[in-house]
Amino acid sequence: MERPRPISFLSGILAALLFQLCLPDYCKLDYMVVHSFALANEIAVMKDDNLLPDTSPTSSPQPFIPLLAPSPMGTPFFHNSTPKLSGRCTLNFSAVDSLLSTTAVDCWTSFAPFLANVICCPQFQATLIILIGQSSKETGLLALDSIHANYCLSDIQQILGSQGANSELQGICMVHSYNLSKGSCPINDINGFESVVDSSKLLAACGKVDAVNECCSQICQNAILEAARKLAMRDGGLIESMAINNTLIEHSSKIDSCRSIVLRWLSSRLDTSSAKQVLRRLSNCNVNGVCPLDFPDTKSVAKDCGNVIKNNTACCHAMENYVSHLQKQSFITNLQALGCASLLGMKLQKMNVSSNVYSLCQITLKDFSLQVGTQESGCLLPSLPSDATFDPYSGISFTCDLNDNIAAPWPSASQTSSSTCNKSVNYPALPAATSSQLGLISTDMELRVVFYLSLLLVMLL
Repeated sequence: MERPRPISFLSGILAALLFQLCLPDYCKLDYMVVHSFALANEIAVMKDDNLLPDTSPTSSPQPFIPLLAPSPMGTPFFHNSTPKLSGRCTLNFSAVDSLLSTTAVDCWTSFAPFLANVICCPQFQATLIILIGQSSKETGLLALDSIHANYCLSDIQQILGSQGANSELQGICMVHSYNLSKGSCPINDINGFESVVDSSKLLAACGKVDAVNECCSQICQNAILEAARKLAMRDGGLIESMAINNTLIEHSSKIDSCRSIVLRWLSSRLDTSSAKQVLRRLSNCNVNGVCPLDFPDTKSVAKDCGNVIKNNTACCHAMENYVSHLQKQSFITNLQALGCASLLGMKLQKMNVSSNVYSLCQITLKDFSLQVGTQESGCLLPSLPSDATFDPYSGISFTCDLNDNIAAPWPSASQTSSSTCNKSVNYPALPAATSSQLGLISTDMELRVVFYLSLLLVMLL
């Protein structure tokens, strides 16, 4: 019989001891070290409750606040095993070896659900596209049949898992074997593609994607859509102007499937690094354009903050209690935080909360993201694509901006959209990572959140 492992007791003792060792000289602002044992317990609790322990804003929250600890000493952390492959997948994994390693780090074990929306899933999906695109150089095909799609998706999960990635990536990122097939697109081979699409025009528009302006100018996105429409119309069975609802839905599904074919073809014409950059920048437009948070009912806030506020303290207590539940969900970007602040503000306005409770209660943009420490340590990820990094001695890390301690903007009564392309909406000054500096942040504005993992963490989980 296997000997039981005292997870809570052992991890609690070790976390407490290391926390006591966290002297000022070790706990610098430059590197906030999140101790793995405390984090393991927090994540275990969140797993049991579907990552949202309590969505009711009327109860006392249990915020996600890991303990701080100095850098671990001794044996470096590693996570490698031999993947059990099916032997039936025809994809060329060796062509994207470096990309798979990056994806494994971006989707590392228990951190994947919290980085899913911004880092993990966009990287995972880009990897699948590039893998098929690069393999098409040998096969001439831009899609897999249903049988091989199942084998290949399983093998990809095995390879990533053997390098430390979460074992449930397909569920976290909602990826299915269907996503590796041609779907309903009538063309799935390179020759057929290039006989229909103006390849040189597509490459000119998407060979390089402007990280800052593409989301508004949509130069590459429009070129991809045009190519997808041409592919979808190839079988001659659909006419875009048809007004029959079922036909329009079917046509939209075809365009979506053909869009995947276009992205795979693009990935076959670019080197792996360039293809990743293009795909991540394109997906970033979708990432920053939507607030990924689930908002609980706002009745409790409306009760104390609605109409004319009679008690500022009671109102702010209700507001802070509400926001604390948002802080349990996931890391978000600067631009997502703007969208989430706007969305929540409009929800509150519909509940007759007319006063700017953000200003009254000092709610900032970083208050909408998962908290990684105490007091002023809320973490907002850069709004431009980024990756986590791995070091065998220091562990997994990713970058948070320090200059995000800016007030959340309260939406005006006439505001209908939080899009940064809407020039009629005034936004607070955004951090440097959202400017044309392509994600580079000056040293005094950078907080490296370093998650020190150990073999014991893997054993405990």
